[in-house]
Amino acid sequence: MKFCILFSVIVSFLYTCSAEVYLDENFGDDSWEKNWVYSEHPGKEFGKFVLTSGKFYGDEEKCKGLQTSQDARFYALSRKFKPFNTDGKDLVIQFSVKHEQNIDCGGGYLKIFDCNLNQKDMHGESPYQVMFGPDICGPGTKKVHVILNYKEKNVLINKDIRCKDDVYTHVYTLIIKPDNTYEVQIDGEKVESGELEEDWDLLPPKKIKDPEAKKPEDWDDQPTIADPDDKKPEDWDKPEHIADPDATKPDDWDDEMDGEWEPPQIDNPEFKGEWSPKQIDNPNYKGQWVHPLIDNPDYTPDPHLYKRGEICHVGLDLWQVKSGTIFDDILITDDIEYAKSAVANIKTLQEKEKAMKEEQDKAERDAAAADEKKDDNEDEDDDDDESEQEDRVPQVEEPDHDEL
Repeated sequence: MKFCILFSVIVSFLYTCSAEVYLDENFGDDSWEKNWVYSEHPGKEFGKFVLTSGKFYGDEEKCKGLQTSQDARFYALSRKFKPFNTDGKDLVIQFSVKHEQNIDCGGGYLKIFDCNLNQKDMHGESPYQVMFGPDICGPGTKKVHVILNYKEKNVLINKDIRCKDDVYTHVYTLIIKPDNTYEVQIDGEKVESGELEEDWDLLPPKKIKDPEAKKPEDWDDQPTIADPDDKKPEDWDKPEHIADPDATKPDDWDDEMDGEWEPPQIDNPEFKGEWSPKQIDNPNYKGQWVHPLIDNPDYTPDPHLYKRGEICHVGLDLWQVKSGTIFDDILITDDIEYAKSAVANIKTLQEKEKAMKEEQDKAERDAAAADEKKDDNEDEDDDDDESEQEDRVPQVEEPDHDEL
């Protein structure tokens, strides 16, 4: 018994120690340029990133990140990290995004690549294993992309996950587990979760419609029918329009010049429209026919849907109409608890960031109000000056004139 307990403790200890952090990127200084590689793929005018904490922040040094700096540009930048073999491990992809420019249209996501990526040729068609993060374009697109590559095909999640669309920093976390489940978090709070097979079309469906089955010819799926005993009333058919009985021919109407006079048409109050028999329950109704399903012969379960192979590159491959997004706190790990602690640290800075932004907004409102008051005072002074000038103008009396 003691041996079993000791063995269990040792296994638990070894498992805890086996957790690794493959990339923990916090952009504290200009050394980021040594690790990140700009793409030189031909045919695209790529924008540049700058290191900044932005206009408002929780801590000027800790909140420095890579910011898109040019409007209407593609961006293509990548970094290599220690190879991560995802076999049998949790995969955690986590990073922060701050759209302080109040983004109107542009991506805010990461791509995770295998070790075959040519960084200097990275572009939109470069094969990737995971694409994850927010994407905003107008009022209709405000979603979190979660795209997995399976058998060289990029497959988007079937669920609609709404992203944050304000100007503050938010942390996005994707967790993929070896039991083929996943979880998406925003600021450490779960916003979606489930099974990979259920929420992505990675595999053919388990069941398909039986190709041999057909709806019987005598199957009646009409819930109601026209009452065969219902007859149209004899006085039903009335014209839709009739001559206005109150209209009279104008006195100046000339039949030879104007033609034969006809009274104007008005809606017929007795018009009832097209007649149709009333509906009654169909005595032969059998319900809606359901096509029977059979096992799909093309379906084969895959217990390794979670596997992303060996990954070792992260890329910012996106388009932005209005620049200003800041990317920071990029984390690739198999340690869920470590990722959780990183979110807790960022949330402390989020509160300070919001307070600083609110102070800036108040200062701008106060300055605008002061300028408006100053303009009003200047307008009043101008009116007073004009009034004083009018008072100083001598009034010249006009001479009397003899009446003619």
